Amino acid sequence: MTADERRGTPVGRRVVLGVLALGAAGVAVGARVQKATDGVLATVASKDPTGLTGLLPGGGGFRFYSVAASVPHRSADNYRLTVDGLVERPTTYTLKQLKEDLPSTRLVRDVQCVTGWRVPQTAFTGVLLSDVLAAAGVRPGAMALRFTCFDGVYTESLTLEQARRPDMLVAYGMRDEPITDAHGGPVRLYAAPMYFYKSAKWLAGITVTDEVTPGYWEKRGYDVDGWVGSSNGRDDHPTS
Repeated sequence: MTADERRGTPVGRRVVLGVLALGAAGVAVGARVQKATDGVLATVASKDPTGLTGLLPGGGGFRFYSVAASVPHRSADNYRLTVDGLVERPTTYTLKQLKEDLPSTRLVRDVQCVTGWRVPQTAFTGVLLSDVLAAAGVRPGAMALRFTCFDGVYTESLTLEQARRPDMLVAYGMRDEPITDAHGGPVRLYAAPMYFYKSAKWLAGITVTDEVTPGYWEKRGYDVDGWVGSSNGRDDHPTS
C-alpha cells in the first residue's frame, strides 16, 4: 500500500478541492473556455472517487455527467455510427459521411435537465434523425429505436413517431463547434423537446426495433417519454 493510499482522507480532500476549483472556473469564464474546462473536468471526473463532479458546472453552464467509469474518446477519423435492425439498408457512417451524405440542420433550443438546471438557447448542428431513418428505409413492423453508446453502458429509446419529429437530431456540433468528449462527442443524440437524459452521449448505434426498450435511466425509474414539463414531475416550463 502506498503512502497516499494509507492517508486516504487527504487524497480525497485534494480531489474535492480541485473539482470545486474547476467548477468555479467554469462559472467565471463560461463559454469562452468551454473546450478547455470540459477537457479538464472530464479527466478529473474519470478519476473522481467522490462522485461530486456531476454536481458542478462545466463550460457554458452545463453539468458533467457520466455513468461509465471513464470518459470515452473517438477521434473524427475512427468514429463510426451503425444503423441496423428493421431497416432495408443497414449502414455504418463515418463522421465525414454523416456531414457530407445527409443534409445538415441547426436547432436552437433550451437544454433542460431533469435535475433542474437549464441552459437557454443552445445551438446543436447535425442530421435529422428522420433523414437517417429515411436513408436506411424503415421496414414494416418497426415501432421504436434503441440507441447504444461507445461508453459501453448507456442506452436510450424513442418511439418511431418521436424519432421522426423535426426536432430530433443526430448531432455533431454544439454552439457551432465540434462536440467535445465531455459533451458526448464526436456525435450524440439531441432530443430537443425532452429532458437531457434522452439525448444520449457518445452515440454508436441506432437499432430500429418492434418495441420500446427502456434505456439506462428508464430502467432506474425515469419516464420513458421524457417530455419537458409533462414527465418526471420536475419542471413546469417546457422548452419551445
